[in-house]
Amino acid sequence: MNLILASRSPRRAMLLESLGVPFTVLEPTAAENNNAELRPHELVMINSDAKARSVADQTGDDDLILGADTIVHLEGRILGKPRDIEEARMMLRALSGNRHFVFTGLTLIDRRSGTVLSDFERTGVVFRHLAESDIGMYLDVISPLDRAGAYTVEGVGALLVERFEGCFYNVVGLPLVKLDTMLRTLGVNLFILSQNRLT
Repeated sequence: MNLILASRSPRRAMLLESLGVPFTVLEPTAAENNNAELRPHELVMINSDAKARSVADQTGDDDLILGADTIVHLEGRILGKPRDIEEARMMLRALSGNRHFVFTGLTLIDRRSGTVLSDFERTGVVFRHLAESDIGMYLDVISPLDRAGAYTVEGVGALLVERFEGCFYNVVGLPLVKLDTMLRTLGVNLFILSQNRLT
């Protein structure tokens, strides 16, 4: 059994690597659905499913494909990846002092059985009040254009957040306990997989 990560996110790959889980990355080709009429959890599951399916023809009959999609949801609107630094600045101003929710959709396609599973995780994130100078300094040291909501909670990004309400790793981009729960439905255990004992 081979685990295939259908994602361009280096953070998702980093989290799997931190568990010692063997996997291969295939970049998804699916266009992201940005339909504002969909509820956040529906949107991320649709996108994670599309990403997983977009690499399926590059995988073997023994592979297990993981697709994932993360969005930031603030007061009824979705904050995706900013188009430029000014939009990133506007997003951080909107997040400052407020609670928002991070949704990650996960889809697993088990090529062995043909089973497809999709689920999602939601985490509340409360930002501290950010001065304009804080936002400016933050944008000087990170690249926000590939991050939903224009922020990361790693490194200096930890200084943006007052508290988390739920799974921290969901905010990074891959809710590990949710993933393990889904995998166990397919007979796969991340504890065992991390020790390279799964065949």
